[in-house]
Order: sequence, then structure tokens, then C-alpha cells
Amino acid sequence: MKGLRTLLAASLTSLSLSMASLPVCAAQAPVHFADLNWESGSLITEVLRFIVEKGYDLPTDTLPGTTITLETALAKNDIQVIGEEWAGRSPVWVKAEAEGKVAGLGDTVKGATEGWWVPEYVVKGDPSKGIKPLAPDLKSVNDLARYKDVFKDPESPGKGRFLNSPIGWTSEVVNKQKLKAYGLDDSYVNFRSGSGAALDAEIASSIRRGKPVLFYYWSPTPLMGRYKLIQLEEPPFDAEAWKTLTDADNPNPKPTRSLASKLSIGVSTPFQKDHPQIAGFFQKVEFPIEPLNKALATMSENHTPPREVAQAFLKDHPEVWKAWLTEDVAQKVEASLK
Repeated sequence: MKGLRTLLAASLTSLSLSMASLPVCAAQAPVHFADLNWESGSLITEVLRFIVEKGYDLPTDTLPGTTITLETALAKNDIQVIGEEWAGRSPVWVKAEAEGKVAGLGDTVKGATEGWWVPEYVVKGDPSKGIKPLAPDLKSVNDLARYKDVFKDPESPGKGRFLNSPIGWTSEVVNKQKLKAYGLDDSYVNFRSGSGAALDAEIASSIRRGKPVLFYYWSPTPLMGRYKLIQLEEPPFDAEAWKTLTDADNPNPKPTRSLASKLSIGVSTPFQKDHPQIAGFFQKVEFPIEPLNKALATMSENHTPPREVAQAFLKDHPEVWKAWLTEDVAQKVEASLK
């Protein structure tokens, strides 16, 4: 009996040693997505995350930051995916792309745009609400100087107020430089609300009260489909002038409309190399503008979390996302939605 116990102990010791020598499988590292702070960016990010998690069996998480810091992190592979990248707009992106550190995959939202806007009633009036046209000849940015009193800044009565984009965006720098380039920096206050939500609140409040408001905005967004707006004309695009607008330190910016919008999925090149199947999926992603704007409106009006709206979008529009995926991956995603 004693011999049997000795043999058993020896066997267990041997088994323990052999198991200890086996390689330990580390937990799968998550794919780091940029935590984008505007509605379309957050919704698209959650759609992509859900598919990566359920279709490709990879964990994901999100990391916050401004546009510029997130692009810098992408170039260092500290994050791997920016779900809505306005590729080619910032010097950080252009440099990283030229160095082969990042890539923009796909053409995710056709029809996206950005610019300077006013409510339609500012130009045309609104008889149903008793609003008379306050700037009937306002068509382009060149007309803004003579209408500065229409858009009067309450804190600087001698100037108009221009609502710039959320702080930390590339467009914040561009708009500041455009005010100089259009000769408006002495006529208008460069007002920054802070976040996208604060900008939305400022615009919506003015429109509800029938007040004039001049602001930067973009699409796809729920706000663009909710109100009647007029986009102001700007000079034709000029590539050399555009460089002066994206350079915050350029003392002599030149006038031009913004670079034509192309929305892509930004990825780090190490991620693209390590996950060619996911990169192939990203290359095929395309969101039709109408259902996307509808989903964004639902998210905004009901204060629904982006993750929840993303799953609803996937359930409601299988014809959209199945075209991005191989059959086996699509089946896994579909099964996870039931």
C-alpha cells in the first residue's frame, strides 16, 4: 500500500511538471477602437465592434481622445481602428499615411459633406412663424461681413458669432483659419461650444426660437435631416490653400472650400497586416445615407446608447451588412442578433 501511494505521488508530481512545461495561452488582446464623440462616429464604431466581436471572435474596447490624439495613437498602433476617419484632412494623418503607418479603408458613407450653414428662414423668412428674411442676399461667405449684426454675439455686440466645430477636431483649426482667410476675424467671434452635444444644443435652441445662427456642421447627422438649412458658398477647392488652413500656425491662410469629404475606416498598418480578413471586411463597408441618418435620429431623439442602436441597425438592415462579409462570418453575426 505504501508503495502504491509512493507511485501515485510520483505520477502526480510528474504530471504537474509536464503541465507546467506546456505553453500558457494568453488571453486574446482586445482590438482598440477610437471612442469617437460625435453621433455618426459612435454609431459606426459600435456596428464595426459588434461584427468584429461576434463574427471574428475578437474582443474589443474603446479609448477616448481628440481627433488629432487618436490619429497619433493610430500611427503608433496604440489603437488599431478609427471607425469614421475623414482621411487626408489633418497633417497628422497625411504624415502617418505617407510613412506607411496608417491606411484608410473603404468609402463608408457616400454623400458626406461639411461646411458653414444658416437656417433657411434667415435668408427666406418663414411666414408660418412670422419670421421675415434677415439676410435676404446671403449666399456665400463673402456676404457675411455685412451681415455681422444679424448674427450678433451677445458678449461682443460689435461682432457676429460663428459657432465652430467641437474642440480638438481638425475642422476647428480649419474654421479658425477660414475666418482669417475670408477676412472675417475682425467681424466675427470664433465661438467654441466645446463638445458636439453642446454645439447641437446651441444650434437647436436658436432654431426653436427662430433666431439667426451661423455655424459649422457636417453630415451624416440627425440635425441635417431635422431642419431646413442653407449651406453658404465658398471658393473652389485649392490644394495649396488647403494646406494653409490645416496649419494652425500659418499666419497667412488662403481661402478655399474644404477638401471633398471621403469617410473611411482608419487602421494601423500592423493591424491591417495581422488581420487581413477584417481589413477586407472594412474595405467593403458602405452605409447608405438614408437609413444611417434615420438610425442617428433615433439615437439622438430617444437618447439611446449607440451599442443598442447599432444592434437594431444590424437587425433591420441585413441586406446592407451581409454584403460586407463572407457567408460564414455573416451567419455568426446573424445568430448573435437573435
